Amino acid sequence: MMPSAGCWRRRLAVLVLATIWLSACATAGSDGGGPVCPPVVEYSREVQARAADELDLLPEGSAVVEMLSDYAVMREQARACAGR
Repeated sequence: MMPSAGCWRRRLAVLVLATIWLSACATAGSDGGGPVCPPVVEYSREVQARAADELDLLPEGSAVVEMLSDYAVMREQARACAGR
């Protein structure tokens, strides 16, 4: 007797879900080298001063200001990740 297609599909779905769930539990890269930290781009004082001047020109409550605040937090997290 041949198994029905529905039975095989169910088994395949369970296998796919189990693979997804198990891979989601990984805490490090597959090479086992520990966490991978994003690089932190260093800006010259001149670029930082120019950016501050441009930031001052933005209107109050600008979305760009809020986004830059988030970017600053991510840069600090990347520095902490890299141990700097």
